[in-house]
Amino acid sequence: MRVFVTGGTGLVGSRLVRRLTQRGDAVAVLTRRPDPARQKFGDGVTIVTGDPMQAGAWQDVLSDCDAAIHLAGENVFGKRWNAAFKELLHGSRVKSTENVVGGLARQPHAQTGAPKVLVNASAIGFYGPRGDEELDESSSPGDDFLARLCIDWEKAARGVESSGVRLASVRVGLVLDKEGGALKQMLTPFKLGFGGPIGAGRQWVSWIHHADMTGILLHALDNVAARGPINATAPNPVTNREYSKALGRALHRPAFLPTPAFALWLVLGQVAQLATTGQRVLPRQALALGYSFRFPTIDAALADILP
Repeated sequence: MRVFVTGGTGLVGSRLVRRLTQRGDAVAVLTRRPDPARQKFGDGVTIVTGDPMQAGAWQDVLSDCDAAIHLAGENVFGKRWNAAFKELLHGSRVKSTENVVGGLARQPHAQTGAPKVLVNASAIGFYGPRGDEELDESSSPGDDFLARLCIDWEKAARGVESSGVRLASVRVGLVLDKEGGALKQMLTPFKLGFGGPIGAGRQWVSWIHHADMTGILLHALDNVAARGPINATAPNPVTNREYSKALGRALHRPAFLPTPAFALWLVLGQVAQLATTGQRVLPRQALALGYSFRFPTIDAALADILP
């Protein structure tokens, strides 16, 4: 299969591209920085120069591929949120998705006649803060900034369905990976014995091991029954307190020093809500589609990531 990937040099994208090439797919990666991408992936990956937020010649390469996995989007933790940065967060997801949809719509069917596929990233922020409520793909959206962003993001992706392309919107949870993301940032204080829950620690953490993250993306790509929203979270979410204890166990360190929620708000601003609130998200659609989690529990996941 010829697969076009945006966000392929990021944390999740890099692992995904390697999995795709290992199994024999022909992969094209869109990037604004082609030289570092070539150094990262070597000759086995086609590097396409372009900006997903801008229409361009890269869409011609996309239209020749059988499928696209669209992961590009500005990092929500990139800086403190203000009106300009929120606009960038929105545009980097919605405008780029509209451009990917436009490229696929030029040739919506593969040479075999089968419909092409778009696996489009979204996020569990779609649901908004919901306390202890169990959430699945049928749950209603929230009404905060991130929820509205995800609603617009998924709406932009649904534009591809009118041309016959199969769409799977993968709502990503907290990806556990020691190479980057939230877990990497937490390792130093926990290793020094200063780790612990955030606030009271009652907020839910809907996490996923990086191997299952790429596994669900590939499952959505390959399974013709995969359509609509799919939660990319492990089947056993935990509270922030339970997550902190599990991380302490994995590192053989105490994990009882809480971080006051107000301190995070002072340092991070509004983006701190991602750590001080949460969602209890279940991957019912992934399980119904036959996906088998390699790491369904937090202890097993952290034991694998932090040997």
